[in-house]
Amino acid sequence: MKHKETELNELLKAIKPLNEEAMEKAKERQNYLAKPPGSLGYLEDISIKLAGITGEVKNNVKKQAVVIMSADNGVCEEGVASAPQQVTMAQTINFTRRITGVSSMAQYFDIDLLVIDMGVAMDIPKELYTDSMTVEEDGKLRITKGIVDRSLGKGTKNLFKEPAMTREQVIEAVFTGIDAVKAMKDCDIELFGVGEMGIGNTTTSSTVLAALTDLPAIDIVGRGGGLNDDGLAKKIEVVEKSAKNLSKDNPLDILSKVGGFDIAAMVGAFIGAALYRIPVVIDGFISANAALVAKTICPSVTDFMFASHKSYEVGYMKTMKELNLKPMFSLGMRLGEGSGCPIAFKIIQAATGTMNLMWTLEEASIDAGYLEEIRDKNLF
Repeated sequence: MKHKETELNELLKAIKPLNEEAMEKAKERQNYLAKPPGSLGYLEDISIKLAGITGEVKNNVKKQAVVIMSADNGVCEEGVASAPQQVTMAQTINFTRRITGVSSMAQYFDIDLLVIDMGVAMDIPKELYTDSMTVEEDGKLRITKGIVDRSLGKGTKNLFKEPAMTREQVIEAVFTGIDAVKAMKDCDIELFGVGEMGIGNTTTSSTVLAALTDLPAIDIVGRGGGLNDDGLAKKIEVVEKSAKNLSKDNPLDILSKVGGFDIAAMVGAFIGAALYRIPVVIDGFISANAALVAKTICPSVTDFMFASHKSYEVGYMKTMKELNLKPMFSLGMRLGEGSGCPIAFKIIQAATGTMNLMWTLEEASIDAGYLEEIRDKNLF
């Protein structure tokens, strides 16, 4: 295990900062496109950040994927979830059938799904499993359409009574997330999102957030999939008591004590995005808290992240504040699965479309003299 932790630390050291030169060139181009400077708002910021990630002013992000980490959580024994654990198994299968929220959008937009069983409690038919994250088709590597078996057990232990998992399991899960990004890069994926499936994981992610920030449980715990008042009160108690006495300076220990197999693997995926320099999209509350753990481990990983939707979960914006990121849109969503990612992909594509195809003022034969004062004095 020490060897794997040493390997992880070496990988973290290999993460390079954003390409400042490319970002300056992208900003300069945005300032001279045929529009008032800054008039495309956050779309301009997105295109500039993309330049920093890839080192290119013009980018193509049409090859997209969502990685979904599925796992169950022992804390469900405490009555903190409204849905039965059978749902985790059923939806993990349904992702591959393209009939869930995220997978139906993925089918519509021709987005790949990489579905990974990190620790689903109920049995999935063996014929649906695969060992490899990629498959060769017509001489090209593609994301597998099966369920990748990386199970660390039949769900975690009950974090309210004992550590959810061992440190070895945490490290293995993190490496699975990193490996998933490597597989996507090998398949030429240019933009990916991070989603999850796991009954009870708003409890685990809330506890992780409380441990990392010292925020009161009552301010960050919501009803998840639809808890009644008694269930919500118990959930707040579980989060508050379980997060106590955990050191925010030891994120791997926090994951071990109160995290989930899914969250730990998602942490690895966010680290992998920075390591392999692929822009990555955060989905909702659970995805965001995994991103926060990744930031705690390696602060520069947020440079490679984009937040998708403003989750309906009560603690979401507190996590965004910790990440210093802002969501692109607000649709009242709270499904999880990575369902915000396909929508965000289209916004990011819009940003690249304007950067790549819009003409400059000179090319469009527009006298830009009237814009000089606006640009020089930052009047926008």
